[in-house]
Amino acid sequence: MQEVEKIKEFGGWLKRYTHNAFSCQCAMTFSIFLPPLAEKEDVPAVYWLSGLTCTDDNFRTKAGAQRYASELGIALIIPDTSPRGDNVADEEDRYDLGKGAGFYVNATQAPWSKHYQMYDYVTKELPALIEENFPVIKGLRSISGHSMGGHGALICGLKNAGMYRSVSAFAPINNPVKSGWGKGCFSAYLGDDVSTWEAYDATCLVKAGAKSVPILIDHGQDDQFLVDQLHPEHLLQACRETDQSITLRMHEGYDHSYHFIATYIGEHLAFHEKALRDR
Repeated sequence: MQEVEKIKEFGGWLKRYTHNAFSCQCAMTFSIFLPPLAEKEDVPAVYWLSGLTCTDDNFRTKAGAQRYASELGIALIIPDTSPRGDNVADEEDRYDLGKGAGFYVNATQAPWSKHYQMYDYVTKELPALIEENFPVIKGLRSISGHSMGGHGALICGLKNAGMYRSVSAFAPINNPVKSGWGKGCFSAYLGDDVSTWEAYDATCLVKAGAKSVPILIDHGQDDQFLVDQLHPEHLLQACRETDQSITLRMHEGYDHSYHFIATYIGEHLAFHEKALRDR
């Protein structure tokens, strides 16, 4: 693991690292914000999963989350969205497949399966690396994300009971088997058997009986992707039918951008801090 950047912010430190990931078989990058409290004691962590075309840089420079994390005494863990490197499979003419679009699944189809093991990376390898090398409390973590990363946060919470104390998302892809983005990536990464896609779909997981800690979701009513790609109504209905706890809020005038995320990130981090504190 190599530190490539270190910036003082809000009394804490924003750091960036690269490391050789055994799950993705390539060099991976992540950022971590450690609040001032981490200099005195171990702190809980919130993992943030970013959306299509993003890297770890988008959230840490646009969301304004570090101010809140500093005040609340929580670490932020911000991985990249996909494997990178000259030898990593990609579709250069598409933004929604390949590099920047890992979709947080374990790919089973060539050529993607060699490197695109993002589900194992964010749920196993990265938490183990963080908890071994940084002042965070082992096993005390929450997860959040945006768009494709919101989908990732939801499936990580639903597929791993007890791993996270809280789950939230901004404008997540709630039902990717019904979404153009999801269909495009799932067919490439997982093959043509739609039943294998459902293992990485929050709505399908809830319908099948998966349970999570309470979920908080925010959507903007002016999100250009709301109707065709995100389908929050599908997840909400599934949760109501199965008594899965969910708070889904719709916000007039907001779109899909980081302006929306920056407006409500403080509320999301407070939601997570409360769950992490009540232990």
